[in-house]
Amino acid sequence: MLTVYFTVPLGSFGPEHPVLSWTVFLVFLTALAALLVHQIALIMRESDQGLPGLAILAVSILTLVAFSAAYFVLARRPGEFSGLQTRLDALYFTVVTMATVGYGDIVATGQSSRVVVVVQIVYTLVFLAAGFTALGQRARRRIGSGRHADDRSGHG
Repeated sequence: MLTVYFTVPLGSFGPEHPVLSWTVFLVFLTALAALLVHQIALIMRESDQGLPGLAILAVSILTLVAFSAAYFVLARRPGEFSGLQTRLDALYFTVVTMATVGYGDIVATGQSSRVVVVVQIVYTLVFLAAGFTALGQRARRRIGSGRHADDRSGHG
């Protein structure tokens, strides 16, 4: 997925096509959120359908790609970023923002870039945190049910 991010042409997006850029970004994020909510629902229902851990990891990586691409495209617009020039810069900024570290070497200076940063932080706190919390709960349930089975069989 990261290989696609580094190779896919993003020339159709950016300041020359703001409506297309925002529409694609918002539709993609909405689809990722819906997929994540679906996976969380499967986990909460204790469904054995699919591999929710892999799905949540894939959504997390796609989230990195989506925000990195958005930042890279936004950086072509004058006044949106200070210090963001390459796709690697955008990926780095996305990871730093997701981790809420904020070194200060890349700064969102424009209003559009700041909106995307706020969306990323809220998205990370709400959707990704919920996904990983649900996975943790599932793991605890499975470990707990394994212990109960051992207790009933006289092992452990």
